[in-house]
Amino acid sequence: MCATNMVLALVSRDWAGLPLALLPAAAGGWCIALGSAWAVPGGLLLGIAALLAAGSLRHLVHVARAGASNPPPGRMVDVGGHRIHLLAEGESATRPAVVWMPGGHAGGHAMHHLHTMLREHTRSILVDRPGSGWSDAGPFPRTTAAETGELLTALERAGEKGPFVFVGHSFGGLLVANAARRRPDLVAGLVLLDPTPPDVVTYGPPNPVLRQSGPRFFLRSAVRKLFGIHPGAAADSTPAVGSRTRADCAAASIFRELTPAGMAGVGWQTVVYDGDLGDLPLLLVAPRDLTGGGQVLEVGRDAAEAARIRRFYLTTRERFLATSTASRRIHTPEGTGHGFPDEDPGFVAETVRTLLSELESNRPAASS
Repeated sequence: MCATNMVLALVSRDWAGLPLALLPAAAGGWCIALGSAWAVPGGLLLGIAALLAAGSLRHLVHVARAGASNPPPGRMVDVGGHRIHLLAEGESATRPAVVWMPGGHAGGHAMHHLHTMLREHTRSILVDRPGSGWSDAGPFPRTTAAETGELLTALERAGEKGPFVFVGHSFGGLLVANAARRRPDLVAGLVLLDPTPPDVVTYGPPNPVLRQSGPRFFLRSAVRKLFGIHPGAAADSTPAVGSRTRADCAAASIFRELTPAGMAGVGWQTVVYDGDLGDLPLLLVAPRDLTGGGQVLEVGRDAAEAARIRRFYLTTRERFLATSTASRRIHTPEGTGHGFPDEDPGFVAETVRTLLSELESNRPAASS
């Protein structure tokens, strides 16, 4: 395990602040032992250690209270030494169950509003990616390929019956497409909600949002939480459990893929290429333009370069259509952007219901 993974694995443990606070304490004690000339810096180091220890204790109390008041609403499923949280509700009857995968590295709760809309029509399943929600972080590094395997294992070990309709938004779209490539026997259809195009990461212009994601989750969120400073924004939108450091550490780890070097290194295991999905029913659902995504153009570019970037972003996501011969394009309502699952959840729910109805009507009749 490289040093980065070791650090992320350590900081993902909520108790790690206490042993880390011993480092300045030991340095302070050593300074004081050197004599009176080192008493002041030694005293400062001991004071810092005391503050860090107090902050760590505050964090542990906060996490304990949050955990006690918010037990897992679903099942904790062992996937090989660590557990994945899965919430399944509703009955599938003749329709496939729907599995939701939110964008970023968020917990399944981020799509709970869509889950509630579908569970009356079929079985609906929310899954917390490792480190998010109630799920354990699992081993580091976190990768899309590894989390795809963990998702499929969790579904099977929970006793959920496929094939499923997988619905993934943004980075979650990349994961569910990967799941369809690996286990086509478990997939009845795909709904990709403005999925992350790997070409954008590998060949696109520098994107400050992606570039800053890893450090932001680790330094600005995980480390601060570890010592009792809980920022308002969290990698995990799950109420009360997003204060745990593991969510940010897992996000910081997996977002290392979202760099040119990172994606090049994992491309063969992660990317779904033209024709990989055969004739699997696939809906690519995305806005017509870059509404709400102007930050990708960056300030200061001339008109020609901005137009090229816009064309690049709008074209690269269309590559997902080539992965299956049974794919089709659906545009989101006018005025919606990349966040349309929150802006117009009714549209998303109706799109998924339409695919379920199509799959049901095309289902071979049972033999008598």
